Amino acid sequence: MDVVTKAAGAENQFSDALSLRGDFSLSISGTFVGTVSVQRSFDGGSSWASVDTFTAPIETAGYEPVGAQYRVGIASGAYTSGTATCTLRENDTGR
Repeated sequence: MDVVTKAAGAENQFSDALSLRGDFSLSISGTFVGTVSVQRSFDGGSSWASVDTFTAPIETAGYEPVGAQYRVGIASGAYTSGTATCTLRENDTGR
C-alpha cells in the first residue's frame, strides 16, 4: 500500500505523485484557511487537472477506474493561513 503526505503551509505546495488504480483514501487535517486540491495526471505528471477541492478537514474515499497519477496540496493563489496535512493512500492496487 503506497502513501504520500504533504504538510502544505503555503501556496503551490503538493505531495509527490502517487500512481493510483482502484480504491484510495484522502485525509486532510489541520487548521488552515485555503483550498486543498486533489489533482490527476494522465501524462506522467507533465500536466495536472484538479478533480476535487476542499476547504475544511475531511476523511473520504475515491475510486480511480483506469489508472492515473494523483497529488494533493494547495495551488497558487489558494492559500491564506495555517497548515493542511494532506494524505493520499492507495487502498487497493486494482492492478
